[in-house]
Amino acid sequence: MKHANWNINGFDRDAAVALVRGGINPLVSVLLASRGISDIKGARALMGDGPPEIHDPFLMAGMDSAVARIKSAVANNERIVIYGDYDVDGMTSCALMALWLRSKGANYEIYIPDRVDEGYGLSCAALDTLRSFGIRLVITVDCGVTAIEEAEYAREIGLDLVITDHHECKPELPAAAAIINPKRPGCAYPNKALAGVGVVFKLLCALESPEDCDALFRRYGDLVAIGTIADVMPVVGENRELIRRGLAILNDSPNLGINKLLSESAGGQDRIGASAVSYLIAPKLNAAGRMGRTEISLEILLTEDEAEAGRLTGELISLNLERRRIENEILEEAKLMLSENGTDGPIVLARRGWHQGVTGIVAAKLADSHMLPAIMISIDEDGVGRGSCRSFGLFSIYEALGDCGDLLVTYGGHDLAAGLTIDEENIDELRQRIGECFSNSAKHVPSPGLRLDFEVEKPELLTLGNVEALGRLEPFGSGNPPPYMCIQGALLNALYPIGSGKHSRLRLERSGKSFDCVYFGMPPEKLGVSEGMRVDVAFEPQINDYRGRSVQLHLLDIRETK
Repeated sequence: MKHANWNINGFDRDAAVALVRGGINPLVSVLLASRGISDIKGARALMGDGPPEIHDPFLMAGMDSAVARIKSAVANNERIVIYGDYDVDGMTSCALMALWLRSKGANYEIYIPDRVDEGYGLSCAALDTLRSFGIRLVITVDCGVTAIEEAEYAREIGLDLVITDHHECKPELPAAAAIINPKRPGCAYPNKALAGVGVVFKLLCALESPEDCDALFRRYGDLVAIGTIADVMPVVGENRELIRRGLAILNDSPNLGINKLLSESAGGQDRIGASAVSYLIAPKLNAAGRMGRTEISLEILLTEDEAEAGRLTGELISLNLERRRIENEILEEAKLMLSENGTDGPIVLARRGWHQGVTGIVAAKLADSHMLPAIMISIDEDGVGRGSCRSFGLFSIYEALGDCGDLLVTYGGHDLAAGLTIDEENIDELRQRIGECFSNSAKHVPSPGLRLDFEVEKPELLTLGNVEALGRLEPFGSGNPPPYMCIQGALLNALYPIGSGKHSRLRLERSGKSFDCVYFGMPPEKLGVSEGMRVDVAFEPQINDYRGRSVQLHLLDIRETK
């Protein structure tokens, strides 16, 4: 058993019956009733039957000013720099802005700061360099909204800034030619959860006439979907529509590099969904930024040469393998440090020599395994630490960093993930203060365990047609999680290893119906069950396309029935 507690939500039977009578599929009806949806209108909206929720870009504060400044720069052939970030959201934002500027014949370049040497976001040194090259306009993507001092310096040296961002704002906004961020104070834009690439896409919609926005999506929707999924934005409302439409384009992408990356990463899959982007595509694109080679991912997204796309994809796959090796080394070191010092509160670990590009992944794994916020800090030779932070439960790591702001050189991010820069001598006090914030927070209680929508009491509900119908609720992700269910008291008829012993295949029977199951990442000897036992299984029902189409249960956990 992987999870100590299974939190089974259950469902309102009357609501489920009402949905079935309204023409909704039975399995979909039970799932929706489990999630509090009881009316036909709400159900059909979630299934994509209603009008798309796409908002007017000019509802975003600062959009008029941003459009005017960019159009002026393009018309006058000014030298423009797109200043981005090195994660997938940042890279897709850069590529999206660059492709549009390229289509207009604009004089543009891309600048992404070096992850190790420069860190995240705008810097005065970088702005100095850009101005010396004759740059007149800097368009930030996925960064800039907290760069108060840097924006003032840009103004002093004659650089105009158009800031596009989606991160949390400080009380004071930078002095820029324009700032578009749905989270800025006073902004009326309804969707506060746009990814950075979503903000850029809304900017492009504003730069074009309204009737051209559909054409923009046909050209660039794959980038919007990849960036939004990779940044784990809530898959609800407008974001859900952006991802849904983007995934449809992704499966027949007009982008040569994306197509090559898909064929190498997800070959054999008939249809690429949100999970494939999260686990197969985004990590490879991210690997370049983590390993200090962001230009490779950018070139893949921008290339118009098929042979070049193939070469770059090979480089990216090799970088990702190296990233995994380094990540595993740091994770083992972190585990050893925790075993020696214990974990009685948020995890704050620091060491010289850690590769800054992978500390965020390690922090996420530690937060998940220990059910605590985690901060991993890499200290350079000058005693400056750069940290990656991941939260857990409802605790806001961004707010906690704000409470410790006097100890930090810089910080920024979201409630669940953030970054910081800190002098080495302040790390011990940061550990203590973060612990106090966590102890005093009413929101630090972790998730009660594995979240399950409902128990499948009638296994005959899991027919091929019913499981296929769940696809109407895609894309799944944050805010619209995949359907997780359980069956209790099933007979385990068969259990054997697959994938060189790394995974398990099982055969279950319940109420006369048999199910094929697969448990990835768990060999049979670690399951704690054996053939002939009665077991409870938590799973996501999926369609197996191998040698025909059939229902397969993708197991999340298994335990012996009590």
